[in-house]
Amino acid sequence: MKPPFEHRNPVIRYSLIFIGWLSFVLGMIGLLLPVVPTSPFLILSAACFLRSSPRFYYWLTEHRWFGRYIRYYIEGEGIPRRIKWIILLVLWTTMLTSALLIVRIQWVSIAMIGIAVGVSIYIIRHPEPRETPPEEPPADPTD
Repeated sequence: MKPPFEHRNPVIRYSLIFIGWLSFVLGMIGLLLPVVPTSPFLILSAACFLRSSPRFYYWLTEHRWFGRYIRYYIEGEGIPRRIKWIILLVLWTTMLTSALLIVRIQWVSIAMIGIAVGVSIYIIRHPEPRETPPEEPPADPTD
């Protein structure tokens, strides 16, 4: 994994920090609103922090809820199967609900379903990280 660094130019460094935090906030909004994506904003945050603030970068990539998934993506390991299923379930639930029940313009509904198909193909084609087996506790010498 590429080590983080602080850009020498303070204008660029503080701009990247601002963009990183803005995209982080948008990603958190995406957790609550199904129309707003979460992952792209968190990955953008990690990329901005990688070049501006090692402290924020490590905080984000070591976060207990989503740090592992950001690291998987950054390191090219992919998306775990369980997360793929959750993404696809939420994607299709929100897109079909919106396209069939909320949107009244037929071509917009068709476009939404087309976008959902494209995103689904993108998600499915991502590799899945190798699952590491849990470590077994050391044998008890008194047995």
